[in-house]
This record gives sequence, structure tokens and C-alpha cells, in this order.
Amino acid sequence: MTPSRPVEHRRPTPRLYLVTPAMVDIQALKFDLLAAFDSADIAAVLMRLPDGEDERALINCAKAVAPTVQKAGAALILDGHARIVARSGADGAHLTGLAAFEEAVDALKPDRIAGIGGLETRHDAMIAAEAGADYVMFGDNDRPSFEALIERVSWWAEVFETPCVAFATALDEIGPLVEAGADFVAVCDAVFSDPRGIAQAAADAAGRLSVAETA
Repeated sequence: MTPSRPVEHRRPTPRLYLVTPAMVDIQALKFDLLAAFDSADIAAVLMRLPDGEDERALINCAKAVAPTVQKAGAALILDGHARIVARSGADGAHLTGLAAFEEAVDALKPDRIAGIGGLETRHDAMIAAEAGADYVMFGDNDRPSFEALIERVSWWAEVFETPCVAFATALDEIGPLVEAGADFVAVCDAVFSDPRGIAQAAADAAGRLSVAETA
């Protein structure tokens, strides 16, 4: 089992993990990302690549975005597509489900980030952590009730050292997820679809991360 968190140390303030919408326009995405980076500290960007494209087109999409993300000091994580991570200049892959993670983890580690979401059970999350996951994400797939998500994040934060990413579907969820113990809070539509614009929404999201710092 992954070692328990040392209780005598205060964990760092959680950071934002930005999830892009299904990408259509590369230039528009880069513009949005620049606006977000200008207004908020963002640890990583999970890039959702377009469906129906061949591998070369997907590599080119990721290559076009990677410098924008990495120059801002963030990691570019591809949603799936572990095979093209190295060739695209990305920093890692986010795998959905334990089977996909176990298939890809050896090719990604130790040089690339291997994250996992779509975890159906606590047991699956524990197996992923023991197999070397760099983070586990809760609330991203077949999302339970918000109360159940809070309980899952709190349980993980109390027991495991592997970082936890909690997916917020609305800005108002960020504070409670931080209080529950999330190390990172993932946001997608809550920022990208905010009528105030992505810069103001990202700044608002970042401001909610300091609601609580727990031991």
C-alpha cells in the first residue's frame, strides 16, 4: 500500500489542472490558453484531441500546443494516445480506466507522466497508485453525486501520497474539493464556457484554491 501522508507537514496549496474542450481550432485554443496562463497559475493542461484524425494529424495538433503550455511552466498531458506522447513533445498521458493505464504505464514511465481517471472503485485507484500512477483523478467519468466525490477525495487524501486530482464541474465546487484534500482541481467547461471569458474565469478558479490548507 502507498505510504500514508506525513501528518506533521502541511500540504502545498492545490493548483489548477485545466482540461480543454474537444479541440476544433488550434489557434483559438492557443489564444485561450495564453489568456488563462496570464491570469492564473496552472499546473497542467489535459488536451483532448479531436476524433477521427489520423495519428500524424494528432501529433501535429499536440506539437502546435506544447510550446504554449510548456513555456508557461505547465505540463501538457494528452487525453489517451499514449503512443504519441514522446513524438508530439507532450509531457505525459491521462488514461481512462485501469486496463488502459496498465497497458500504457510501462511505455510512459519514468520519463513521462502517467495519470489515470475513470476509476470505478477504490480498489482500482489503489492498484493504479501501486503501479506507479503519477496522479489519480476522481469525478471525471460517470461522475457520482458531489457528496460521494467529496468523500472519495477525502478518503484518498487521508491515506495516500499519490496526488489526487478532483474534477470540478462548476467554480462553486472548487472550495469544497480543496477542503476535502484535493492536490489539484481540474476544470473544463467551468472555465472555458464562462460568459465572463476564460481569463476572468481562470483567475476566479485560482482564487478559490486557497480556501483551505489542511495538514
